[in-house]
Amino acid sequence: MRRVVITGLGAVTPVGLSAGELFEALVAGRNGIGRITRFDTEGFEVKIAAEVKGFDPVAYMGKEMARKADPFMAYAYVAALQAMQDSGLEGKIAPERLGVYVGSGIGGMVTLVNETKKLLERGPSRVSPFFIPTMIANIATGNIAIRFKAMGPTLPVTTACATGSNAVGEAYRAIVFGFADAILAGGSEATITPLAVAGFTNCMALTRRNDPQTACLPFDRRRDGFVMGEGSGILVLEELEHAQKRGARIYAEIVGYGNSCDAHHVTAPDESAVAPAAAIRQALEQGGYAKGEKLYINAHGTSTPLNDKTETKAIKLALGEEAKKAQISSTKSMTGHMLGAAGAVEAIVCAMALEKGLLPPTIGLQEADPDCDLDYIPGRAREDKADLALSTSLGFGGHNACLAFRPYKEGA
Repeated sequence: MRRVVITGLGAVTPVGLSAGELFEALVAGRNGIGRITRFDTEGFEVKIAAEVKGFDPVAYMGKEMARKADPFMAYAYVAALQAMQDSGLEGKIAPERLGVYVGSGIGGMVTLVNETKKLLERGPSRVSPFFIPTMIANIATGNIAIRFKAMGPTLPVTTACATGSNAVGEAYRAIVFGFADAILAGGSEATITPLAVAGFTNCMALTRRNDPQTACLPFDRRRDGFVMGEGSGILVLEELEHAQKRGARIYAEIVGYGNSCDAHHVTAPDESAVAPAAAIRQALEQGGYAKGEKLYINAHGTSTPLNDKTETKAIKLALGEEAKKAQISSTKSMTGHMLGAAGAVEAIVCAMALEKGLLPPTIGLQEADPDCDLDYIPGRAREDKADLALSTSLGFGGHNACLAFRPYKEGA
């Protein structure tokens, strides 16, 4: 089988505007959650989110393109530019061998809300002619493909909170089976709007804690819902020999991908945890996991009562007694839940954790929950070189995805 490595990283997140800033902040335990500044939260039960701060797309795409871009597209476009620059791949691959797999759980919600307001207040003639191509969920993929002349496999993915992981996983498979030599893969989301906050609040998904320091508490007994985040994560995945021939820097190797569905409920996970456990097993088996290896898991860990205990059960079902030895963390405790971008950002974290031998913490975890009784790296990062890293994602609709990574070893 063709091997797939990671040669470029780009990120726009609530804790940093590059992959390097992201990882540095997470290892330091820096919290990106704060009061919502995008709109007046008077009358809203939820008043906090993890917003991207200090982002200026004009520097990357110019005034005209930035003016027309929905934030979800701008985040993805900038992260893709960073990833390609980091990889040094541009101009060194045939267009038909380069692809783009960038997903979004919701797409251009900011645009949808703004244009709906125009329609209701000023009439149909005032709706922008750019409304549709700005809003549609595939437009980040389309614009990135145009920018880099990527004429190979191009596939946006939409699987709610599992979107980023599924996009990376499907891109991995496309390269393994020879359909491309490199793919820009990841996810993007920008939904911190009154409509989305109200909708997630009313479906009982968000925390009612409005203290940013105690709002997102993955695996803690006090958890009561997730915190909305936003941003994008993009990785350059590349076939190993293609990367070696051009002398590319290699962060890590992707060695497995699992994909399953609960087929149970539109929002709630199946508490049997059978399906997410199956996705984890698939990734482990493909990755050649052996009992006794040091394992790091970047968990989905949303801080909802059902997710965290179900995910814990899934890890136990997949690993058996080895689950007690795994080192697990939820970086959503700092980034919030970036929805369609979450899995891609967490894949970046896994790759950098393996490369640097640093495992980010779960901040805020202080009160143990008997249903969540594994090692969640509470409070502070750890120095440890893992043999294998997993990133797990569980999405509305029952979508489950798991990615497996190993450190890249020259000649291995």
